[in-house]
Amino acid sequence: MPMSYQLFLSPPALPATVQRILLITLSNIGDVVLTTPVLQALHIRYPDALIDIVGDARSHQVYQHCPFLGRVLLKNKQTGWRGLLTLLRQLRRVPYDLAVDLRTDGLLYAIRAKVRLGKLSNQASLGMHSVEKHFAALQPLGINDIPHPQVWLTMRHRQHARLLTAPFQGQRLLAIGLGANSSHKIWPVSAYLALVYKLEMHVDAVMLLGSQQERCHADQFRQQCRLPVLDVCGQLDILQSTAMLEHALLFVGNDSGLGHLASAVGTPTFTIFGLGQPARYRPWGELAGWHQSPHGSMEAITPEIIADAMFRHWMRCETGSVKHQGLRQQALV
Repeated sequence: MPMSYQLFLSPPALPATVQRILLITLSNIGDVVLTTPVLQALHIRYPDALIDIVGDARSHQVYQHCPFLGRVLLKNKQTGWRGLLTLLRQLRRVPYDLAVDLRTDGLLYAIRAKVRLGKLSNQASLGMHSVEKHFAALQPLGINDIPHPQVWLTMRHRQHARLLTAPFQGQRLLAIGLGANSSHKIWPVSAYLALVYKLEMHVDAVMLLGSQQERCHADQFRQQCRLPVLDVCGQLDILQSTAMLEHALLFVGNDSGLGHLASAVGTPTFTIFGLGQPARYRPWGELAGWHQSPHGSMEAITPEIIADAMFRHWMRCETGSVKHQGLRQQALV
């Protein structure tokens, strides 16, 4: 039975001084970004505690430079039971004051912790965004204010992004993510090209981001696009890509980690969904817009529909921009 905060009828009794916390997080980049409000809230409540994280090799860069991070222990399914036993031995060397499990794969029961908290079950979290579902694990501690998701960047990452975007300084950059982790989540390149043509009066250039596996999409787009293209697809890691997104006027893309990274640094996002649950898995925040095909098919979504929805989203972002200027300015300093 997955652990749930509903098991606690009253706040658990923690020691007077919380020094070690364990957070068991998720695998995919977007999912990990959506757990960072939990990480931040734990630090706000227990500022003197080091927080160890059980994570995944694909996405641990998201919190790699977090200033209150302790150890990062990677869970690798490919190592089988031997790898799991090694991980358990590492975890059991530390007596934790508090452990929070957002993954629910049994680790929480095997570690040494004075207080254990687990996430809500899917049934108990119907109608909740993923951020809200993860954050509910902290309710027994009386923590209710949800921080905005965050990705921790260094000056080196931001300097690298400034160098790459220098030829486009002062121009309105539209960031696009052409790929996703599944083919049924990918809007055709031809549709993105048509969308850019409809936005030509509002943007000056396009920035393409993504993995090496998405190079074929980027090559096709770059060869046919009428606007200047800054193509760094397959050339950057997670944090370098996030620093680039700070320079974008807006990000538009498929349901992938890039939208969550953009939202984490205060860049307005627009996500195109075919199948999926945007109410639960879209990027978090007031600057996150989305459209979903009523038939679940990406091919059924026209550039005209997305352009119209994006313009309306853009206007909402402009209206509320004063509330978010501080986040953007702080990031780019």
